[in-house]
Amino acid sequence: MLPATFAAALSSPSEAAKLPFDVERALAAVVRLHGEVPEDGYTAPFLGTEREGNGVVIDDNGLILTIGYLIVEAIAISISAADGRMIPGEVVAYDYDSGFGLVRALEPLGLPHLEIGSSDDLKVGNGVLVAGHGGHDGAIGARVVSKREFAGYWEYMLDEAIFTAPAHPNWGGTALIDQHGKLVGIGSLYVEDAVAEGEGRTGNMFVPIDLLAPIFAEMLSEGRTAGSYRPWMGLFTAEVEGHVEVIGLAQDGPAEQAGLQAGDVIVKVNSQPIATMIDLYRKAWSSGKAGVDIPMTVLRDTYAFDLVVKSEDRYARLKFQYRA
Repeated sequence: MLPATFAAALSSPSEAAKLPFDVERALAAVVRLHGEVPEDGYTAPFLGTEREGNGVVIDDNGLILTIGYLIVEAIAISISAADGRMIPGEVVAYDYDSGFGLVRALEPLGLPHLEIGSSDDLKVGNGVLVAGHGGHDGAIGARVVSKREFAGYWEYMLDEAIFTAPAHPNWGGTALIDQHGKLVGIGSLYVEDAVAEGEGRTGNMFVPIDLLAPIFAEMLSEGRTAGSYRPWMGLFTAEVEGHVEVIGLAQDGPAEQAGLQAGDVIVKVNSQPIATMIDLYRKAWSSGKAGVDIPMTVLRDTYAFDLVVKSEDRYARLKFQYRA
């Protein structure tokens, strides 16, 4: 299905009727989320204390799937439905590895839910509906322009992220809806290289919905997942001329405590050479669970030296509250 088909459906009831799903019902399942985070929250300095974005109702009991950075450390959640109602909510879970967050409404939503689809079935070139809160005004027709590995500078990686174009202006927590009206991804980022790394076409990056099923029960029962116990180094990195360069450090984090500095180039991890951020993450994470020592070889100017980063559980730094 072409993006133009979805775009036409958003502006014409007669075109919407041609789609194999109820567009109005699908759009009604996307709500506005507002999260309040304490000023002393670990993520407050870089994500803010007032966060706003989208969430997708995924069952009939008020469970909402969103992108985790909107709700991590939130002590208050408000949910706005398309009809203007304001409903209180609470954080249920946050999974750093996938990026997913779960919120539950504390009062009946009275809204339809989106059925979960398969992101694996989504192909490059497919038309999709990218839906934020606000009904038709918050949705656009788009196209899947690539599916590929993604590495974020904040120690985050997806084996296969979904990239769409054109870009949605309010991307956080948006619903990626396929031609069958099913949820196949959750909006995460605005990117400038949606088609391929290094190519200048703006778009959005989505977390594939297929990552949810294997961790869903654990998120509900524990508020996090076993995978979230990966070792955290407190590094911000970038790929510069075929090397992995440190561009920032978490204040008093493991990497800073180990003596790393901005501008350092990480040459090896666990005695194995690295050339990309994906190399760095995979080799570091394969060392063991949070708390494990991660040996590195570092180049500073022209001087190479070894050091050991004693990793941590990143959740230990969060004011993380949830209600399973």
